[in-house]
Amino acid sequence: MTTHELNILPYGDTTPDLQRPPRFAAPGHAIIGRITCGVDLWMGAGSVIRADGHFVRIGNDLQLGRGATVHIAHDVYPTLIGDHVTAGANAVVHACTVGSGCVIEDECVILDGAELEPAILLEAGSIVFPRTKLEAGWIYSGKPAKAARRLDPGELDARRSLLRSCNEADDDGWEPLAAAPHVDAGAFIANTAVLHGRVAVAGGASIWYGCRLDAGPLAMKGEILVGLRSNVQDNSVLSCSAGERIVIGVDTTIGHNVTLPACTIGDRCLVGIGSKLAAGTIVLNDVFIAAGATTTPGQVLDSGFLWGGQPARRLAPLDDRKRALVAGTITTYRDYANELKLQQQRAASPG
Repeated sequence: MTTHELNILPYGDTTPDLQRPPRFAAPGHAIIGRITCGVDLWMGAGSVIRADGHFVRIGNDLQLGRGATVHIAHDVYPTLIGDHVTAGANAVVHACTVGSGCVIEDECVILDGAELEPAILLEAGSIVFPRTKLEAGWIYSGKPAKAARRLDPGELDARRSLLRSCNEADDDGWEPLAAAPHVDAGAFIANTAVLHGRVAVAGGASIWYGCRLDAGPLAMKGEILVGLRSNVQDNSVLSCSAGERIVIGVDTTIGHNVTLPACTIGDRCLVGIGSKLAAGTIVLNDVFIAAGATTTPGQVLDSGFLWGGQPARRLAPLDDRKRALVAGTITTYRDYANELKLQQQRAASPG
């Protein structure tokens, strides 16, 4: 494998501090902001390490699979990752602590304030809930992740080797940014986002690193609409077919690594990290969807509630704290976008 041109950007006055250049960096990767990292970093296609509102500190020999995301929680939680950690495709490591030697399989999500002690295996599709502590030497699985059994001797090394082989075998191709016909000049499009077809992005909205928005060929009249000030966070995938639409309202957040087919999302909503909505889902205004939630085809999520689970169900009325979080995320992402738009422009300017 060949390392491609590095996509490294500062945030404010802070440039990522890598002890050595990555051992491998596939097309579409992004390394942003307040990062310190040891040697032998390996980044799959579209993988993202983003440290804007807080810092990310990484040891030696981190491997991130295709579309994996590492991020922080603004000024609340940094992300700390030890040595010899492996994360699979579409895994999300968010505002948490991951001890040395951990193996995080495909589609896992680790949420804010969680702590994984060293030498843990987190099985594919698991979600570690906020502020949860997982004990060293165990296999964890489920939503939420719970201890399944202790690791057998040599088992962690074998699973790590298998996951790394899968990461390395994955196609490292990444499409270049395609021009979308209706992107407002005031929107932010990250330099590794891929937009294809009839995609309209309104003023103040942002599409983040590794995102793929595919409305199909223009002649097929699929359509993706992203409303004013809304944000689609890193490595989310939005795709629709001929004659279908994805509509995202005003002041709405689509979290990291979310999957959206043809559906409608209202105003002032938040779709949590790693959620997968089914075709025809309708999310009314003022809805908060918990991380990792799924919906059924055509499901309607009523306004004013926290929804979660597989499939999603009403969990509680939407309280003032959740409403404030939705509003605060819009403000935070507007500020992130303004800064990174400037940095991308500087990086693209000759000289």
